[in-house]
Amino acid sequence: MLSKDSLTKKQIISALCAALEPLDYTHAVWEGGAAAFGRADDWSDLDIMVDVDDEYVKDTFQVIENTLIKLSPIEIAYSVPQPTWHGHSQVFYRMRDTSKFLLIDIVVIKHSNPNKFIQPELHGKPVVYFDKSEVVQSSPISRQELALKLKDRLEALKISFDLFQILTIKELNRGNLIEALNFYHNFTLRPLVEVLRIPYEPTRHGFYTRYIYYDMPADVLEKLESLFFIVDGDDLWAKRQIAEEWFYETIEKIRFE
Repeated sequence: MLSKDSLTKKQIISALCAALEPLDYTHAVWEGGAAAFGRADDWSDLDIMVDVDDEYVKDTFQVIENTLIKLSPIEIAYSVPQPTWHGHSQVFYRMRDTSKFLLIDIVVIKHSNPNKFIQPELHGKPVVYFDKSEVVQSSPISRQELALKLKDRLEALKISFDLFQILTIKELNRGNLIEALNFYHNFTLRPLVEVLRIPYEPTRHGFYTRYIYYDMPADVLEKLESLFFIVDGDDLWAKRQIAEEWFYETIEKIRFE
């Protein structure tokens, strides 16, 4: 066992690869998240993807947990309830002897599943530790297909944005500030952020605030921050109006070559 906070990412990755690579049913292990974008820091998680034969997902997690326990006691292991939004099995681990910021996020992917989280435009360049079956291969996203998808998405956003602004307004009229704030975030700010992302990082238009500080310019972020922080009901009235105007101004400026 190591002293508290002394267990490093490098040690964890090395131990996992040493345990997983010799197994006949494992195909590849790679790291995503901040490492895939080259911006890992002291606050980053460890995002590990493991590709295995379909029937060995449970066995793989058993190997992973046995390996982690040899390094440090596991304080928390949280299995994301099935079915997950991405269709894979995912477990988060917090170890006793790591920094409290170092969550270990492990996704085990069935080999037959084509969704590997490896599109570089979306997820960065994966850091591959081993790949026995050429799993970590990705074709560029078609710009033409993306443009068609975004055109349809913008039409849907125009309709839903116009339709649901009244939800915030009616709760403000009722004096239900908590409900009004919730509607504002979901039906005003979320679609606003989506359309604002399109000119700068269209492939990640649906990521909402994820990676927003890396994908958008400082002046846009400064204005957005002012809309996210609300003082009271009067402030919410005013900022919802500003956000609505900004939404339509942005829609009008978007062009597809």
